[in-house]
Amino acid sequence: MKILKIDHIGIAVKDLAASLKFYSQVLGLEVVGTEVVPEQQVKVAFLPCGDSELELLESTTPEGPIAKFIEKRGEGVQHIALRVDNLEEALEMMREKGLRLIDEKPRYGAGGARIAFLHPQAAKGVLLELTERKD
Repeated sequence: MKILKIDHIGIAVKDLAASLKFYSQVLGLEVVGTEVVPEQQVKVAFLPCGDSELELLESTTPEGPIAKFIEKRGEGVQHIALRVDNLEEALEMMREKGLRLIDEKPRYGAGGARIAFLHPQAAKGVLLELTERKD
């Protein structure tokens, strides 16, 4: 497994439209797309920032993981995504090292990426997403 770069930083927000005003009007970042991911119960917006992106996440349901995160911790950084060259290989390496995974096998995420999450206990309190993109 090779980590290629920080793919994106996921930021949990209560109100996507209001948050986008800050990131676009104050910081000058351009929104390149929004998408609803029903499986993850989120609406996301992508804002390129250098070689990475900010991914703003708004829950589409009060029971969704982002809504629960905000209820427990408030708005803010929810996860860091690392782009890897081979997601299956990365997951196998994590299993071999005895690390706790949220996803045992890849699933599809926003932007057409294949993703899998490591449990925060495996990464010293940080929710890490491993992502593989074909671009």
